[in-house]
Amino acid sequence: MAFTSQSIKFKSVSPSISISIILFFNFTLLSSSYLLVHHLNNNDHSHHHQRPILQPNNSQCSLFMGSWVHDDSYPVYQSSSCPVIDPDFNCQMYGRPDSDYLKYRWQPANCELPRFNGLEFLEKMKGKTVMFVGDSLGRNQWESLICLTWSDVPRGATQVIRGYPLSTFKFLDYDVTISYYKAQYLVDIDSVGGRRVLKLEDISENARAWTGADVLSFNTGHWWSHTGDTQGWDVMESGGSVYQDMDRMVAMETAVRTWGRWVDSNIDTTKTRVFFQSFSPTHYNPSEWTGRATTTTKNCYGETAPVSASVFSGVYPNEMKVVDAVLKDMQTPVYLLDITTLSAMRKDAHPSIYSGDTSTGQKSNPSGIPDCTHWCLPGLPDTWNQLFYTALFF
Repeated sequence: MAFTSQSIKFKSVSPSISISIILFFNFTLLSSSYLLVHHLNNNDHSHHHQRPILQPNNSQCSLFMGSWVHDDSYPVYQSSSCPVIDPDFNCQMYGRPDSDYLKYRWQPANCELPRFNGLEFLEKMKGKTVMFVGDSLGRNQWESLICLTWSDVPRGATQVIRGYPLSTFKFLDYDVTISYYKAQYLVDIDSVGGRRVLKLEDISENARAWTGADVLSFNTGHWWSHTGDTQGWDVMESGGSVYQDMDRMVAMETAVRTWGRWVDSNIDTTKTRVFFQSFSPTHYNPSEWTGRATTTTKNCYGETAPVSASVFSGVYPNEMKVVDAVLKDMQTPVYLLDITTLSAMRKDAHPSIYSGDTSTGQKSNPSGIPDCTHWCLPGLPDTWNQLFYTALFF
């Protein structure tokens, strides 16, 4: 079943907000020019970066650039009312004492996002499957999308099947399936002679599970830097040779190009929409958001508010340079859901020590090993899905 598109009707922003946006961009040009350069450089590849148009003056809406605005109508749902939130993401259940981090709305430059509507999502996706493929940030987003949708149809018939590597949640009344497939490197990992072999040029085993999905959203990035006990493989295989290790960004690019070739060879764009979720930033180094070394803060623990535009700084991740290069060379239109910058501003939105993971002693040593990688639910991934929803239907 083919997807159809329609014009989006955005509200014009108020004069006061317009002034704020002007100030924001003045700062961004000075201290975060790499962001504007990145977006401008990608204008030649508009099929990868579709943008809704602001009505009625037809100026461009930059969905992924803007600011965070406090909004008391948030969150859309409560963690206690959603049946699928993992303990790792359930910050309120595990004792987070503050709640303001739940009350921020993303305000893009020059326009406003349509609010997520779970009933509309189900009606438009009737009979279809949405699948998130990648690492646990994909699982974070998968659970968020279920919670957002569930909040609008709480009495609907559902079915959940958790497994490895595939988990599914079905809204039975609408025949809508939302799935998560764990493939942190996208490409296959095979067991050969007792060793885990990361096959940088083979994706056939994983891809069997993706065939037939109507919407596919991929992500990868974080696991490519893991070493030691947290590394997910023993050796790499590429070009018929086996390697104990190699430059990780070279390895990642080889794998993502393997994924790109699979998409170009197997995706019928009249039936399937393909998204790639950009790199989700971590917040372990306060100098990245303060611009200076600090002796009082060691990570995201205790952070309770987003980074303001006046102090925002950062470096465009190498992982995203890899993804950009691959998308540029692909034939199939892939929508880049570019959440990197807006997520980098949310140093306050991680589980930190407030998760169900008690094995690492987080609560006894909060400055040591909190979770500053994943995100609380409700929280930031709900905005990712609001953007995903906008890109799908408007």
